[in-house]
Amino acid sequence: MKIYTAGFTKKSAEEFFTLLRESGAERLVDVRLRPDGGLAGFAKKNDLQFFLRELCGMEYVHVPDLAPTKEMLDAYRKEHKDWEIYERDFLALLEEREIEKTFSPEVASGGCLLCSEHEPRHCHRRLVAEYLRRHWGDIEIAHLPTPPSPC
Repeated sequence: MKIYTAGFTKKSAEEFFTLLRESGAERLVDVRLRPDGGLAGFAKKNDLQFFLRELCGMEYVHVPDLAPTKEMLDAYRKEHKDWEIYERDFLALLEEREIEKTFSPEVASGGCLLCSEHEPRHCHRRLVAEYLRRHWGDIEIAHLPTPPSPC
C-alpha cells in the first residue's frame, strides 16, 4: 500500500494541483480539523472538492478523526508547546480513537493525506501515515515534494 502526504501552504494553486495530478494519488484525504479555515485559501473544502475533480480527476474525503483536537492545536501553535509533547499527545489520541480499526485501508491506499504544513517534519499528516504503517504493516509513505523556491 502507498500513502502520500502533502501540505498546501507556500504553494500556488498551480503548483499544488500539478503536484497532486502528477503524484499518482487517487484521492485526497483531508486530515485537517478545520477544512474551511481562513488559512485554507484555494484549499477550502468546497473549492478543493471542485478543483480536485476538475483538475486532477481525484475524489475528496474529509476524515476529522485523523485531525488533532482544537485544544492540541491551540496549545502547540498559540502557546508554542514543544513538538515532542504535541507528537506524544497526538499519537495517544490516534491510539484512543483506534484509527487503525476505524479508518478504511481502501480509502488510505493511494490516498494523499492533506494538511496545511509546508513540510512533513512537524506535521500530523506524517504522524498519521507512520502510525498506520506501524499498525497495518507494509506501507510506503511518499511525502510529495515542495516546489523549489524561485531564485
